[in-house]
Amino acid sequence: MKTHPLLAAALVTQLVICTFAQQAPRPPLERPPSPLPTPPPRQQQPQAQKPDEDEVVRITTNLVQVDAIITDRDGKRVTDLKPEEVEISEDGKVQKITNFSYVVTEALAGKTNAAGTAKDKNAPPIPSARLRPEDIRRTIAVVVDDLGLSFESTHFVRSALKKFVDEQMQPGDLVAIIRTSGGMGALQQFTSDKRQLYAAIERVRWYGNGRGLVGAFAPLTGGDTSGVMPGSGSDPTAIPEDLDRFREDVLSVGTLGAVSYVVKGLRELPGKKSVLLVSEGFRLINTRDLGRSGGRVVDSLRALTDQANRSSVTIYTMDARGLQTLGLTAADNTGGMRPDQVARAISNRATTFSESQDGLIVLAQGTGGLSIRNNNDLSGGIKRVLEDQRGYYLIGYRPDQSTFDLKTGRRQFHRLSLKVTRPGKFVVRMRNGFIGVTDEETRPPQTPVQKMIGALVSPFGSSGVHLQLTTLFMNDAKTGTVMRSLLHIDARDLTFTDEPDNWHKSVFDVIAVTFGDNGVPIDQVSRSHTVRVRGETYKSVLRDGFVYALIVPVKKPGAYQLRTALRDNETDRIGSASQFVDIPDLKKDRVALSSIVLSGVTAAEYKRATLPAGQSANDTSSSAPSPANPGAAQSEGVEEGDAQAGPAVRHFRQGLVLQYGYLIFNAGVDKTTRQPQLITQVRLVRDGQVVFTGKELPFSTAGQTDLKRLTVGGALQIGSELAPGEYALQVIVSDLSAKEKYRTATQWIDFEIVK
Repeated sequence: MKTHPLLAAALVTQLVICTFAQQAPRPPLERPPSPLPTPPPRQQQPQAQKPDEDEVVRITTNLVQVDAIITDRDGKRVTDLKPEEVEISEDGKVQKITNFSYVVTEALAGKTNAAGTAKDKNAPPIPSARLRPEDIRRTIAVVVDDLGLSFESTHFVRSALKKFVDEQMQPGDLVAIIRTSGGMGALQQFTSDKRQLYAAIERVRWYGNGRGLVGAFAPLTGGDTSGVMPGSGSDPTAIPEDLDRFREDVLSVGTLGAVSYVVKGLRELPGKKSVLLVSEGFRLINTRDLGRSGGRVVDSLRALTDQANRSSVTIYTMDARGLQTLGLTAADNTGGMRPDQVARAISNRATTFSESQDGLIVLAQGTGGLSIRNNNDLSGGIKRVLEDQRGYYLIGYRPDQSTFDLKTGRRQFHRLSLKVTRPGKFVVRMRNGFIGVTDEETRPPQTPVQKMIGALVSPFGSSGVHLQLTTLFMNDAKTGTVMRSLLHIDARDLTFTDEPDNWHKSVFDVIAVTFGDNGVPIDQVSRSHTVRVRGETYKSVLRDGFVYALIVPVKKPGAYQLRTALRDNETDRIGSASQFVDIPDLKKDRVALSSIVLSGVTAAEYKRATLPAGQSANDTSSSAPSPANPGAAQSEGVEEGDAQAGPAVRHFRQGLVLQYGYLIFNAGVDKTTRQPQLITQVRLVRDGQVVFTGKELPFSTAGQTDLKRLTVGGALQIGSELAPGEYALQVIVSDLSAKEKYRTATQWIDFEIVK
């Protein structure tokens, strides 16, 4: 096993395929299998006009291409300009436009995700639809600068983020909520799944070791003449505190470094991307101490601006402090201070506030974004950012060779400007320039390991080798809490070499990493694996693929992502997949659910399996079909067979019976009957819309041996008229003996209906 040195200790792996549904006795069915109704027709979203290339901004020896937003004097977006009505200039020299188009990126107007429109705050959320690259309308990274956020602002930021996720996210939005103190791994959080975003919001807390204080300013104390945060300057005649200045600069550079890391990851995503930096600002240059502060911050800002422009990322900034009173406040104590000292302290406070906003303004202007400040409506600020991304002009020209020439040993920064020649007054927002380096020079060749890491951290699964990951959370009294992961591998994408005696061998590398809710790697395993098969087993593996199994011990509850990447050694093809799992805290003694095990069988198989004990030799004690015998496969952790309708793949034909099983933890007990009072229900969801709702059924504990871990099973038949496509099966359990806030638990799993 080869383990990456920067990641945590290796996962414990048990190379055998199993599911918890095969370990428990069969419970009574929640409902008999019956055909599901035909869902309403899917609404078709309008196709947005897209540029010829996924990259919005390109800087090559043959083309410089940038995006611009143009509005009239009333702030209304102008969308009907013609190429002859605009002029683009590089370093003041007008260039001939070779590419010109207006690109629409907005989602369906007025349509919100159903999960965000539920009136009952305790109602179970509706599973969100899986987002494919071609479905993305907007890619948004909300970077919360907790390195420089005050205790006061943190509360308002969390509230604004929750409102954003609940009410402002649109279908087609790919979102991440990232903290600047989170370090590497932040890009693991890009998702359309609101569960992951809620988990990220819960991690937004005041960072005591940062540069943010309890409030926006440190209160004045008797004899204090600064009235501002440490390191911001006191009496102009006093000697500056170098240590505080250095610490402030380092933390500011840390903020810009975190944003830079996000921008790097966004570069490979399609279309126009944006970053919203929610911060209390940072100073570029201290006007009261020129020459001693700001150099390293300015250098970091310039590098970030160029990187964002090359990655087609627009950076918006928002001052989390809102509208501030810069005069005396109730927290200030001016006892022992002369009037001139009080006046100087108030002046210093205003100067520091203005200087801290300068960095946010310059960063937004340099990348074509907006800087939102002096406004207490943070939710409204986020709305402005979203509305600003409805569309943009894509403009390109062919640069002179001198654009990329070295001068005085350094690359020159080339300034860009855009002028509208149509009569009238217009406001143009665009990127202000670029450093004379081509995109080809900024993208060095990658090693196989770097390619695997890139596939691992990408928000989308790489499809060089088709993978499907199913991660199941479960808990039992002996082993505790574990995540069992089934990785289905399409063997047709692997290279098999022929060996003597009709054996066929394939060698591939696998990396699996578990990330916590803050994007930081927790555990990982990487190994090279060899599969040898022959005869009918070889044909079966090529036809149906095979499953690679991992068992991951979970040390504590929380939101996790398991990400995997696989590389075929012979061809260097790479595939990747990921899944989010929310592990509840079972020690809180609240009702919770395990993951759902899902499988499909024919009606005849289902009928034989559900006959009373003793009536059939084929009777089984499992609510899901047993995995195939490994046969001639000589490989740990690998099973082959018809896995399409099994728990790992979940591709079901019309007419099959859909079987599901899960566990209920910590059900309350009625004081009179000493039995749980539970109501169970199932829903079928497609594209974020409920298309089938089952009846609410009381749960019977007959045959159950552990009231803290109740086994539930059920079945639904897929009607022949049910349209093929991607669905989610959601189970909802209500504990009538619990408080209303903790009464409902839900879980879901995706599957696909195929012809």
